[in-house]
Amino acid sequence: MSAPDAQRLLGDLIAELVAVLDSEPFDVDAAAKAGAALVDARLTSPVVLPVAARVLSGLSEFRTGPDVSARLAVVLTEFGRGYGAAVQQAQARGRLSIETAMAQARAAAQDRFRVVFDNAAVAIAVGDTTGRLVDANRAFADMIGTPIERLRGVSVYDFAHPDDRAGIQALVFEQLVPAGDGTVKLEQRIQRADGSYGWASFAITFVKGVGGQPDYLLTVGEDVTERHRMQEELHHQARHDPLTELPNRRHLIEQLDLAIDQAMAYDQVGLCFLDLDGFKQVNDHYGHGVGDRLLSAVAERLRAGLSEHGHLLARIGGDEFVALIPAADVDHVAAVAEQLLATLIDPITFDGTALQVSASIGAVVAPVAGADADALLDAADTALFRAKLDGKGRWVMHSHDLRADTPTNPLIRERRG
Repeated sequence: MSAPDAQRLLGDLIAELVAVLDSEPFDVDAAAKAGAALVDARLTSPVVLPVAARVLSGLSEFRTGPDVSARLAVVLTEFGRGYGAAVQQAQARGRLSIETAMAQARAAAQDRFRVVFDNAAVAIAVGDTTGRLVDANRAFADMIGTPIERLRGVSVYDFAHPDDRAGIQALVFEQLVPAGDGTVKLEQRIQRADGSYGWASFAITFVKGVGGQPDYLLTVGEDVTERHRMQEELHHQARHDPLTELPNRRHLIEQLDLAIDQAMAYDQVGLCFLDLDGFKQVNDHYGHGVGDRLLSAVAERLRAGLSEHGHLLARIGGDEFVALIPAADVDHVAAVAEQLLATLIDPITFDGTALQVSASIGAVVAPVAGADADALLDAADTALFRAKLDGKGRWVMHSHDLRADTPTNPLIRERRG
């Protein structure tokens, strides 16, 4: 309201109050209405009411009616009461408006959250502090492979792999819930509704309830099964020969290192280092395509020859293969070498052409605790070199302690194929 309009309104209200002073019979309702009119006009500055009262008091000095002073007191009281009541009503309306706005804001926020919750690309689930699901979104239901309605009331731990369940529960019940705050992050196997297993990466957050609501656990995650599959495939490719699908040198060294780390004082390990005789001539005469087929066929025969023992067979390059024999002794390694040579006695036939293949083997048996993987392979390679020099188609064994602080004193055994 502009200043001139406010002045006019105040003048009109003062005139009404003066009329009340002179009214017969004396009726003060108009005084209360005049006070309320100030509030309706939003003239609620702290100075408005005192100014109006002073003006009215000044004007009353010129009144000559009966009981002017008593009437003035009543008029001012009613004027103030009407003003105060109107202010309270305005404040109540304001509070109601604020509460309504807040309620509308909360409802809008809940609606927005629900839209985000339902349509989020990540899996979201809400559970009580025991892990019992209260709600879940579509992405979570799709990850498990079951409708949302069937998830409510189910323990989230039911979806964990049996081997992982105890570890997850320990993190939640022994760390997260007792602390009443924080987040734990996990990457674990999950069991789908069809019984298959995948992988999920997720975070579980403890959320304190507000307004008397209970505390709850908020789980947010994503299906990382494909990433794990690719990682496993890359891991396999990095440790296997693409031609024969046998473990490669890297895998062999890792297994040797593992055996060394886990070995007891008197444990021994054996290696049979096999190299085909005359393989270069096969490549030169028939081509590398036939050479690759020959290597694959040899690998399959060697693998079959070791199947009853369960020993690791690796292709470490070219036409070189190594059998790893844990918990070995000289006699057992000798038997394995004999078995490997025996698998190549019969010719290998391709497209009607029979290829007679022979091989030489360098074998080693040595204490494994404190040994070095490369030193073990070098010893087997040395024995292989001796076998090649002595006419091929045979095996030669070195049996000695390869640890650096033990003098080398080889025992050489040889068998002509």
